[in-house]
Amino acid sequence: MSLSRINATAATLTKNRTDGSVVPTSGMCVTCVDGCIGMCEIGKSAYRGHECIYPQPFGVITTAGEKAYPVDYSHFNIMGTAVGAHGIEADSDKAIFPNVNLEVRIGHDKGLKFRYPWIIPGIGSTDIAKNNWEGLAIGSAISGTGLTIGENVVGMDMEAVISNGKVIDTVDLKRRVNLYKDHMRDGYGAIIVQANVEDTRLGVQEYAIDKLGVQVVELKWGQGAKDIGGEVKIKSLKKAQALYERGYVVLPNPMDENIIKAFERGAFKEFERHSRVGMVTEESFAKRIEELRKAGAKYIFLKTGAYRPADLARAVKFTSKYKLDLLTVDGAGGGTGMSPWRMMNEWGVPPVELHSLLYSYVLQLSKKKLHVPALAVAGGFVFEDQIFKGLSLGAPFVKLVGMARAPIAAAMVGKTIGYAIAEDELPVYVERFGNTKDEIFVTASMLRQELGNDEFEKVPAGALGLYTYYERLAQGLRQLMAGSRKFTLDHITRDDIACLTKESAEMTGIRYVMDVDKKEVDAILA
Repeated sequence: MSLSRINATAATLTKNRTDGSVVPTSGMCVTCVDGCIGMCEIGKSAYRGHECIYPQPFGVITTAGEKAYPVDYSHFNIMGTAVGAHGIEADSDKAIFPNVNLEVRIGHDKGLKFRYPWIIPGIGSTDIAKNNWEGLAIGSAISGTGLTIGENVVGMDMEAVISNGKVIDTVDLKRRVNLYKDHMRDGYGAIIVQANVEDTRLGVQEYAIDKLGVQVVELKWGQGAKDIGGEVKIKSLKKAQALYERGYVVLPNPMDENIIKAFERGAFKEFERHSRVGMVTEESFAKRIEELRKAGAKYIFLKTGAYRPADLARAVKFTSKYKLDLLTVDGAGGGTGMSPWRMMNEWGVPPVELHSLLYSYVLQLSKKKLHVPALAVAGGFVFEDQIFKGLSLGAPFVKLVGMARAPIAAAMVGKTIGYAIAEDELPVYVERFGNTKDEIFVTASMLRQELGNDEFEKVPAGALGLYTYYERLAQGLRQLMAGSRKFTLDHITRDDIACLTKESAEMTGIRYVMDVDKKEVDAILA
């Protein structure tokens, strides 16, 4: 049985002619007919070539791989109990799920506090991020959770002022930071500025610290979607040329006269802008950490992707040795922008495997009494049960779960509803709940009371969508934790989940469900 969708997918706007009869090993139609117009990926590649590498249509979608991994988080179940309570008095009137505390504190001084144990770990220069930033930033800020500004935001900003290769002023980064900071409540949450090779050369993080008051920065080694740098599509020749002059890899070459003529006559409609891959060494890593601390960074994070185990070991060791505050590890399969589709499906270590390796590596350091940074795990998390499992699998080291596609989806839906309200064109599916924000968004009345009318009216529908989605996750997680009798996050352990297959038990070290509580059971029955 094939684990992959390998020749036709909605992600590349392709399909098989014979949907019911497809060769498992290749994905081709069993009968490939002379005269077919080429609806499958092979056929489309015959006339659009490299354009078919990427999910489409660019700018209005987020994407995630379709590969079905042999083990995933559905192979665990959460263990509840009828006995006792942890983190609260074992009293039926007190140990109720609304009393579960989801607050998280991380950082060398525990100075970063989040209302909920999740974070958006990096949304950068893609249109899908830029067009939904208002909802993402304000929604995250009023929720008290972390939000990371991803790579290339300054480099893609045509209004940014760059002198002698360094940024001295921006429009987009300034907007993104301030949208978040202006809506923070009671000191909860954090806005984080990430940097790749190009960002580091431009001095983006130094600018963010000095001019925008950013306290938290993040180095980026990669992501779960791809093992190359970020890429976007550019529809403007002028912008493609400007990015080329800023040092980006732009394909085809927008300065070539023949390419310019081909673009102008419509032979192709988009340029590709690519980032360079980083070259990690301990020496350069240590130097960069020292530079950031001298620049005034209060907290420093590292995000790494689904690279081979040796690279994960380097990430763990370097973040320990140089006393970083958070390490985010992103498993294969996800993507918020224009990751190559085949790469997204066929590259990297899947989430459960990667997060299990992470736990085992960090455990080794912990046993040696070495510094262990707070950990965040990412890779396809969407709902409260998966969040619980991610925290449990990596307990006690994993403090946060990283999510990007799901929060973007919530913000996009909220934004769309807002537009529909304004145009008085609500679909019946939504209109049954009402015709105003206060009627449709179930959290609106309480949030209006908390913020006051004037502040509430400044909250866009996209932010309400994200806030309401987060409220659902929080209540669902509290219910799961109460069922396991864990009323604070630091009481979650690896014993709170059980494996449903022997394969997942062998891989993770989590007990197979039939082996759970064996000693206790024997003692009870004896």
